[in-house]
Amino acid sequence: MNYWLFKSEPDEYSIDDLKNEARGWEIWDGIRNYQARNILRDQVASGDQVFFYHSSCKQVGIAGIMTVVRAGYPDPAQFDETSRYYDVKASLDSPRWFSVDVAFKEKFDDLILLKDIKRNPALVNMALVNQSRLSIQPVTPIEWQAVLAMRA
Repeated sequence: MNYWLFKSEPDEYSIDDLKNEARGWEIWDGIRNYQARNILRDQVASGDQVFFYHSSCKQVGIAGIMTVVRAGYPDPAQFDETSRYYDVKASLDSPRWFSVDVAFKEKFDDLILLKDIKRNPALVNMALVNQSRLSIQPVTPIEWQAVLAMRA
């Protein structure tokens, strides 16, 4: 099992949206960065654990945990002409973008704020601190445990 951090703007899709998903899972789509795409396509596996990170909002931070329930597959939005994620260069034979399916696991009582993560000496090498713009990031087992220890 691997650990990850996925970012979402909470006004677009939040941990509460995932928690309240009637199906019990949701497609994590719309990733349009090649580095993040490669991680989804080649590394993220069913059963992996993921921190759900709220970004581009008043208080940024880790909101909870989700589980990957389906490994990488072609993002269907790239083929949908009505989707904002449509990609004219993508084809069924040669998809450009990938998605995974995730399920809610836990919402934290309080966000673990980015400013507190940056202050934690155990997290000084975390991708979140050093590659802040990447929307899909690996988390080491040591970092995973350090973040969990920060919960209220």
